[in-house]
Amino acid sequence: MRRRSAARSRSWREARGLVAVPLALIIAITVVNLATPSHLHLGPLLVAAPALAAVILGRWLTALTGVLALVGQVAIGVILRDLPTTDRIAQMASVVLVSVFSALLSALRQRQVRELTQVRQVAEIAQSLVLRPLPPRIGPLRVAAVYLAAETEMQIGGDLYAVARTTSGTRLIVGDVRGKGLTAVGDAALLLGAFRAAAHLQAGLAELAAHLEAGVAWHLAESCAHEQAEEGFITAVLIDIPDGTPTIRMVHCGHPPPLLLRRKQITALCARSPGPPLGLQLGLPCRQVDTFDFKAGDMLLVYTDGVIEARNSQGVFYPLAERAAAWIGKRPQVLVEHLRTDLLAYAGGHLGDDAAVIAIERSGSVSAPREAPHYGRPPAPYPN
Repeated sequence: MRRRSAARSRSWREARGLVAVPLALIIAITVVNLATPSHLHLGPLLVAAPALAAVILGRWLTALTGVLALVGQVAIGVILRDLPTTDRIAQMASVVLVSVFSALLSALRQRQVRELTQVRQVAEIAQSLVLRPLPPRIGPLRVAAVYLAAETEMQIGGDLYAVARTTSGTRLIVGDVRGKGLTAVGDAALLLGAFRAAAHLQAGLAELAAHLEAGVAWHLAESCAHEQAEEGFITAVLIDIPDGTPTIRMVHCGHPPPLLLRRKQITALCARSPGPPLGLQLGLPCRQVDTFDFKAGDMLLVYTDGVIEARNSQGVFYPLAERAAAWIGKRPQVLVEHLRTDLLAYAGGHLGDDAAVIAIERSGSVSAPREAPHYGRPPAPYPN
């Protein structure tokens, strides 16, 4: 209630400020008309006031502006003593007619604004349900993420990320759904739901990738059959960060390689045998799991292709590794905020594709694993 009252008070203050614009126009036209020789007729210009009000004010204030414009016409007619003339009556009638249409247009504009606001609120809720905020600390890790949607008016897209704690460490998925908008969000929601449900149940990353592959393939095949849509897929990288050993394990599914930031060096963690994106149903054998060192103080930068495919005005791709090197040693939250600001400035304020960046830092020394929450139920034993 307090927020609504504050919003209404702010809107009313803004409306009062905007009323001054058409009001000043009415006063200026009236004064100039009376101050100029009688053969100059500026009264017809008063119809511009309600027309302008329809663009910036609500229907009631637009109607009030029309009334004030009519009062200005009457005042001019009384002072110049031509109120009963046909010309003055025609000018007053035109003010009334334009004011009525302006009020109707203002009401229509307000309705469209309300509908757009509701749609944006629904989109923001959907996005928050799909991409849950990441906690700043997960076990021995510091984590920060930034998301930029190509649909700037909706703040919604197909890039995805999620983190899940297991009894031995932390698992992360970062992916990119082919396409944009609500359809991409639906595909992202399905993959994230499958990941959150199975991340602590599957024994290894290869098994987890196979589980996600089956779910995505079934969903995309069903979508193509019912909607006759184009064949889709999802690029992704699955990461397992044990608490007790200074390593990380990865499965690449057609996704750009993460960057390892260590001291003053940046290394791309490329897969020995990168796999295809999820959902292509190629019938391939078990996916390759790669292992890399990940020591205390190291930072992992995982991103989607919307970051490295952003272009400047000369058409040059965004040099992520070079730009990230300037902020090595910063905390994850500081790093991703710098990258967000720099990426938008590089691309001229607008991205052609969704973009996400997740920074993960192993803080302190590697400790023994602790018992992790099971999200409402204990993990089932994995069959041998």
